[in-house]
Amino acid sequence: MPTEDDIKRLFSRRLSSLMSERNINQREIAQVVGVSESTVGKWLLLKAIPRMGVIQKLADYFNVGKTYFLEAESEQPGYYADPEVAELAEELRTNPDLRVLFSSSRNLTREQMQEAYNFIKFLKMKEENKVHDD
Repeated sequence: MPTEDDIKRLFSRRLSSLMSERNINQREIAQVVGVSESTVGKWLLLKAIPRMGVIQKLADYFNVGKTYFLEAESEQPGYYADPEVAELAEELRTNPDLRVLFSSSRNLTREQMQEAYNFIKFLKMKEENKVHDD
């Protein structure tokens, strides 16, 4: 059976991981669950653990079960059910050029999107033909 220190360690590690993955700071967490920033800091420094009501608020906010914070066997469910979508989202997150392309295409009309898509297809075909011509 895990000790209180084990639970604090697990809670802190998992909260910290979720915050890092989603680029969320202590101030934002404090606002979400209605506590002070220093309280969130105590959780992360293994000095305290929140009450179950606060853990439930965190679980709801991060879309995980509250057991995720308290039981070592609980794994975080994948944010994306489709692995291909997860892969695309990760690439979008880590590739600045792709992010710029995506961001600049957000306000395009359907027709403009189709034109951009056709142009990208043209560039790919041109590149493939260049490789085959060598």
